[in-house]
Amino acid sequence: MRENLTIPLLRAGILNESLVYIDWLSYSSTVASIHRYIEGIEVEQTGWVNLPFETADLLNSIGSVANEIKANADVLVVIGIGGSFLGARAIQDALTPYFGQHQNGVEVVYVGQNMSGAYIQQLLNSLRFKDVYVNVISKSGTTLEPALAFRVFRQYMEKRYGEQAKDRIIVTTDVEKGLLKQIAQNSGYRQFVIPSNIGGRFSVFTPVGLLPIAAAGVDINHLIEGAKKAAIHLKEEKLEMNEAYRYAVIRHSLYKQGYQIELLASFEPSLARLHEWWKQLFGESEGKEKKGLFPATVTYSTDLHAIGQFIQEGSPILFETFLHFKEISDDYRIPFDNRNEDQLNFLSNLSFNEINATSKEGVAIAHSNGGVPVIQLELQRLDSYHLGYLIYFFMKACVMSAYLLEVNPFDQPGVEAYKNKMLELLNTKLATEQI
Repeated sequence: MRENLTIPLLRAGILNESLVYIDWLSYSSTVASIHRYIEGIEVEQTGWVNLPFETADLLNSIGSVANEIKANADVLVVIGIGGSFLGARAIQDALTPYFGQHQNGVEVVYVGQNMSGAYIQQLLNSLRFKDVYVNVISKSGTTLEPALAFRVFRQYMEKRYGEQAKDRIIVTTDVEKGLLKQIAQNSGYRQFVIPSNIGGRFSVFTPVGLLPIAAAGVDINHLIEGAKKAAIHLKEEKLEMNEAYRYAVIRHSLYKQGYQIELLASFEPSLARLHEWWKQLFGESEGKEKKGLFPATVTYSTDLHAIGQFIQEGSPILFETFLHFKEISDDYRIPFDNRNEDQLNFLSNLSFNEINATSKEGVAIAHSNGGVPVIQLELQRLDSYHLGYLIYFFMKACVMSAYLLEVNPFDQPGVEAYKNKMLELLNTKLATEQI
């Protein structure tokens, strides 16, 4: 990668600036102040800011364990919820073949992100003739969904592998405290550390994300190189030089003008899980104190035939952010057909990806002409390097967005409220049944 350090890998901008008024000058000093705060604070969860420069030893350790898993297992079962699985699953899905698995990886499956008994039972059934490793991820070990899943899979591994089970269970948890930390020490499980100054939705470049990604066959060194380049580019405090901050300011300006929903749109089905990670990142970071944009997602062209009509002509409550990769590794050209009964021979000199890119351009123009503000985010190619850049870009933009709203991007009190109420109801139910 030889691009000049002052030239970003990602371009962000508004398709039709007449649809939104942005007083860039009025934001400049505020953005610069927030930037200096983000770069300087140590007490809050900002360990991710410089993390891409600090991972050399970790990458070697992760790579060694991932190679062990690939040599001794067919499947890695990853137990986690929220930030403990969304980032890894997003990158895995984006870079793994649609059908089958990566040639350099094992099958990686996820559990503990729902309460479905059918899901658990069918996953166990699918493992019957496969060798298994387990990676359980939780800072505390007390979040109910993954804790229950780990109870099931801990017993499963012990029944299947006996004393060797402890060598096939890997724990990713807090460095010092927590129930899962204690379980790992008592049982002799290998451990990777979740840094105490990095929250779940910002943890993709820690062992939380890197071990499952590496086991799946994705090049984590390439991923971190992309994140490192983003960290360099996005250390610039000047608004006109920082694409992440420009994106944050555009979002904030639209929010102030009354827009309620940001719709992230992409044109590659493999990015659907990236959408889910993005939703958590922005939803949990900004949705506080009765503030914040609602993060929603669509995959085109599928969803053009589902809610495209609403986007084009419905209530003017949303704007779109188009995420586009100009180069996709695989493609297929439209074949010529002598019969031409479908009257599509005029497209036979094009590929599906070329038509997809044209579709993206046409949809963006149509929606913009219909009065929907459209932000465009464009990267050169869909690979681990550019995904590393994009993930870091979104994290930096998200934190800036939250501080522009004057909310704390690093807590999630609403999530804690649901957890407490669920446990209260479960305890009430059990007490009632025992009477």
